[in-house]
Amino acid sequence: MFNVYIANFSSLSQEKSEEFFMLRKNIFKDRLQWAVSCTDEKEFDCFDNETANYICGIINGMIICGTRIIDMKYHNMLDDTFSAFFEDVELPSGNFLESTRFFVDKERTSLLLGKRYPVTLVLFLSLINYAQRHHYDGVLAVASHPMMRIIRKSGWNVDVLKTGMSEKNEPVYLLLGHADPASQKALKDRIAGQFHIEDENRLNDWPLPVNTCL
Repeated sequence: MFNVYIANFSSLSQEKSEEFFMLRKNIFKDRLQWAVSCTDEKEFDCFDNETANYICGIINGMIICGTRIIDMKYHNMLDDTFSAFFEDVELPSGNFLESTRFFVDKERTSLLLGKRYPVTLVLFLSLINYAQRHHYDGVLAVASHPMMRIIRKSGWNVDVLKTGMSEKNEPVYLLLGHADPASQKALKDRIAGQFHIEDENRLNDWPLPVNTCL
């Protein structure tokens, strides 16, 4: 069964952390050719520490998607690495999460869930669910132009705070994704419309906490 979980960096088992970081290397270094740090076929950086939580989609014990989230009160990529992409950024005041290293392994997803399963939308919904539960005002993220199109079509209420250029000289967008009930409902309706979910309560439950090492 496919489920989405939330786990802190310190609770990841060695096996799952290696799998997670290897998938990130395959996607961000090998496929997208981003300027990311890789060691021993794994991609991780200084932001992968005890302040980081990970939303992971897992089926048959295999990770197929995920994102890293960090409370903005901690050191994060928006006030570090990504600051070079934008000029004169004024982040909104409030209680926000940062989401980075958002990925879906298309090969694993197609093999284990089929090509129609809306995994990306499930990750969006899981971010909103988590933000609501923990009383965050929203999610801050940097998106590429292709990801921007996906977000726009998803129904998530998102504001573009700034447009910039990546290290690859490609447009990127600093986004504020709101954690509002209307966005939550729009995503749930779109997911249910694209794929039959036997127990729609699962859409409210994701991401599930893990009580043992993931």
